[in-house]
Amino acid sequence: MIPYEQRPHRPCVGQMVLNRDGLVFIGRREGGPEHVDRDHAWQMPQGGIDEGEDPFEAALRELHEETNIRSVERLGETRDWLAYDLSPEVADEAWGGRYRGQRQKWFALRFTGHDDEIDIVSPAGGHKPEFTAWRWERLERLPALVIPFKRPVYLRVIEELGRYAAT
Repeated sequence: MIPYEQRPHRPCVGQMVLNRDGLVFIGRREGGPEHVDRDHAWQMPQGGIDEGEDPFEAALRELHEETNIRSVERLGETRDWLAYDLSPEVADEAWGGRYRGQRQKWFALRFTGHDDEIDIVSPAGGHKPEFTAWRWERLERLPALVIPFKRPVYLRVIEELGRYAAT
């Protein structure tokens, strides 16, 4: 196994999906090596980028695989890639110990469909469910709900893309 300090960040995308009322989609994660804090198990959808895949296409694919959502329009994206590190112990368990954390490009998307489109129990393509519950939440509440090591990334996402919640 590569020493922790020498591991790269896993290329990933995140999606801030906003409904017509400016509320953001969040899902509750249960399990997985990255989720070590049950009190802060909520997050926005996110996922890995396949080799050679365009980040925005990866964002749409991941969103569909996790939530069944397809009815979105692109609003914006973060200027930079945002990264977080896992603790060395958690990083050894996550993704086969190949990465120290994730480097993410975030996209703001407007959900243009109806809530009955959302299906976290039987998501698209037969993918294993990643969320056990979901809800629409006020943007300013996200940092208190997310696992602490992701908070700096969420604060940056809110700073850069939060303006879309008001439109």
